[in-house]
This record gives sequence, C-alpha cells and structure tokens, in this order.
Amino acid sequence: MGYKVAIVGATGNVGREMLNILEERGFPADEVVALASRRSQGTEVSYGDKTLKVRPLEQYDFSDTDICLMSAGGNVSKEWSPKIGKQGCVVIDNSSAFRYDPDVPLIVPEVNADAVAGFAKKNIIANPNCSTAQMLVALKPLHDHATIKRVVVSTYQSVSGAGKEGMDELFTQTRAVFVADPVESKKFTKRIAFNVIPHIDVFMEDGTTKEEWKMVAETKKMLDPKIKVTATCVRVPVFIGHSEAINLEFEKPISADEAREILREAPGCLVIDKREDGGYITPIESAGEDATYISRIREDSTLDNGLNLWVVSDNLRKGAALNAVQIAELLVERNLISPRQKAA
Repeated sequence: MGYKVAIVGATGNVGREMLNILEERGFPADEVVALASRRSQGTEVSYGDKTLKVRPLEQYDFSDTDICLMSAGGNVSKEWSPKIGKQGCVVIDNSSAFRYDPDVPLIVPEVNADAVAGFAKKNIIANPNCSTAQMLVALKPLHDHATIKRVVVSTYQSVSGAGKEGMDELFTQTRAVFVADPVESKKFTKRIAFNVIPHIDVFMEDGTTKEEWKMVAETKKMLDPKIKVTATCVRVPVFIGHSEAINLEFEKPISADEAREILREAPGCLVIDKREDGGYITPIESAGEDATYISRIREDSTLDNGLNLWVVSDNLRKGAALNAVQIAELLVERNLISPRQKAA
C-alpha cells in the first residue's frame, strides 16, 4: 500500500520540481494531490505522465493524507503546518517558519538523518535554506574527519532562489538592456541584469542580512553548535544554481588530497576538480542535477589547517525540492510513518 502525498504550493518553481522528483525517484505514492491558494484553483500541473488539477488548500481535508510537502512561503506555513500536523499528516516545510523551533527537526539526510525521529512532537520537519543545504552536504564528511572550527562563506545565489518573479525580472531586464528599453527593478533592490547584489532577505541590526544569519544558525543546529560561521550572501544574474566559495579552518590537519578522497566517497557529493581550463563546475552544469558539486579544492597557506572549496548545486533541487523528497523517503525507509488512507 502506497502513501497519499499533498504538495502545497504546487504551482511554484519548487512545487513543480517536487512533483517531478517524486515521480523521477519512484516515491511509493498511491495518490498525489496538488494544492495552492484559491486563485490557482483549476490550474494544471504535471506529475509524470499525469496532469493534476490544483485544488484550494483552504478546502482540503488532510485527515487521510500521510505527507504534506509545503512550499508556499513562511506565512502560509505558519498558519497551516500546525493545523495539518494535528490532523496526523507529517509536514515537510520548505520555508523558514519552523527551522529554529527546538521541537522541529531541521534535516539534510546526508548530514543529520538520525534527527528526523524528533518529528513526532509537532508532525513538522523543516527543510533548511538552499544555500545552507548544499554547503553542509560538502562540510559534513570533512567535519567528521578533521573537525571544522570556522567557516567563511561567500555565496553567489541564482535568481530562482527568489521564485518565478526573480527569474522573470532577470529575463525582462536582460532583454531591456539589449533593446535599450528602460530597466525596471521590482523584485530586487537594484538591477540584477549584468550586476550582482550583496543583499538577500532583510537587514538585521548588526548589519548582516537574514540570509546570512540563516546560514550561521542552521549550520550550528544541524552540524555542530561550536562551529563559527560568517557569511556574505550575494544575488547574481544566473537563472538556476547557487555557487559558494568556502574557506574552512580545521582543528586537525587535512590536506587537499585527503579532502578530495573523502568527498569522492561522501553521499550526495560529486568532485569535479581538475587543475586545468574548465576542470571545475559552474551553475549551468548543475541545473537539473541532484548532486552537490565540489571543485577548486586547495589548501589555504594562511592557516595551519585550512582549505578552500568551490561548491555548486541546483538550488531548486538539493536546496529545496530534492531535499524535501529525500526527507519523505527517510520517513518511509525507517518505518517512522505508515500509510493510513485505506485504514477504514
């Protein structure tokens, strides 16, 4: 007997990707339901060779649904995830609404799979920020080997991290530049076409942005509370794929060759690291792929035990949709939930 799965936010970039990945990976679902706000009612979305009609979230009864993949933003999640959880359906939430709640596990399966068992307190599991997820897939095996003391990360984040509106703005502005039309900024604070913007999410009192704060808080919650993290998060004119330049300081010695071998064996990692023209990954090659790619692995001579890495991943997949589906697979593999829609 298979599971009944609901996707909330099924018409968005991540929701559509969740539907694709559920089908691609053969998730054991007997029924998949597409949900969104009332204004999207009747919109059609694809699930494998099937077409699903979107239903309104407000009118849906979750009492016979096993898993809800939630990708409709923080405000919707804050309102609906606790209600859905109380109906016995496990919510895997892609927003930041519950990531820092001590009663809600924050999970990247390659990093802290065992923490998933704590979901039963609220029937909610949080998906981390897309930039944190790919970073920790690369950092976890290195931390296990040599213990990371400090992380300095600069991100180069694609516009799809800001949703369809972000992608549309890059396209529209780029076209406007070429035809000499006025360039209008609606989604981003400054022009994104042929530019970079060192500002993602809102500013906080200490001068960091919320995106940078998320990377710090989530790394401490999922990997190790003792790790020191500092981040600079930058939006770049790329459609899909986040890139990160990461500098690491370790407690124990670790060479670039050792790191390369460790990462080659690590789950979810793919090392592409040839010291030659083109012997590294860029965001365009990561689009549509599941792996977290690691290139430019080299020692930092300014530290006793330092390494530099270049990490790239498709933010809509590993940063969001794939990670959520992997969490659902974890629940099934560990027999933490059972199908209930046919119990009557």
